[in-house]
Parts: sequence; structure tokens; C-alpha cells
Amino acid sequence: MEITATVDRIEGGMAVLLLRGDAQVTFNLPAIFLAGIIDGDIVNITITKDAIATDEAKERVISLIEKLKRKGQ
Repeated sequence: MEITATVDRIEGGMAVLLLRGDAQVTFNLPAIFLAGIIDGDIVNITITKDAIATDEAKERVISLIEKLKRKGQ
């Protein structure tokens, strides 16, 4: 998924972004991720799911839960 947004302003280390096409939707992003970007710039943000990392995290949680269950017995 790609999101296009306008940088409305940067304040307190946070960038306030307006979703393009719908100025009612705003979101904040740490300004450190927008190096060289200034107020009024239009940015594209790509969001992808990391299926491998998700599966690994699930496996770690399941393993920890099983260890806790064994400890409680």
C-alpha cells in the first residue's frame, strides 16, 4: 500500500501529515524519518507486511507461553 501525503508542519520533532485527497485525515510521524523534507512537501509512504518477521514473532510468543505453562505445573 502506498500513501501520499502533504507535510502540513513539523513541530516538536513530529511531522503532521495530511492524507492527499482527504484533508480531514491527519497522522503524525517522527520527523527523523523525513530528513530533508519541509512544510508543504508531498511524500509517498509505502507500507508492507513483513510476513516472515510476523511468523517468527508468533512462534516466539507461543514458545514463551508454553514455557510459562510448564513452569506453573
